Amino acid sequence: MTVYLNGKFRPIDEARISVLDRGFIYGDGVYELVPVYRRQPYRLPQHLARLQRSLDGIRLANPHRDSEWEAIIHDLITRQGFDDQGVYLQVTRGAAKRDHAFPTDAAPTVFMMSNPLPVVSRDQIEGGVAVVTAVDERWLRCDLKTISLLGNVLARQFAVDHGAVETVMFRNGYLTEASA
Repeated sequence: MTVYLNGKFRPIDEARISVLDRGFIYGDGVYELVPVYRRQPYRLPQHLARLQRSLDGIRLANPHRDSEWEAIIHDLITRQGFDDQGVYLQVTRGAAKRDHAFPTDAAPTVFMMSNPLPVVSRDQIEGGVAVVTAVDERWLRCDLKTISLLGNVLARQFAVDHGAVETVMFRNGYLTEASA
């Protein structure tokens, strides 16, 4: 599998980030997932707008213009051996000394990979799947797609532990999100 890391495409087993990357140390970053059907990104402008809102929400400058993101994403798609994909991109504040305050001199880390989209079976489409519900106990800025997804990890495991496919989360009587 080919991935993109800080301006270069490379095999995934050659991609490396610093152990001091703030995404690794603090979860200080954002992500976006763009579904791709028949090698065409679905609603890419809307995904890039949401990426921008998430970056703005954590006060991290966008390392690329939309046209640059589009070119990188299309290049990554063409390097994969499958048509229907999920392009995952992540931007962190980069590697810096361990301090909770934002670093002033760190370059952001930009990572992107693509995986085949899971195939939903006809039985699942026609018969549905089991889900469980839970109170959404994650932080209150779920509108920002931050990389600190421990709450989602725990919610997904809750579903697995109960023989379900998904956990659907609610807060104050409103559906907020599913664990995946």
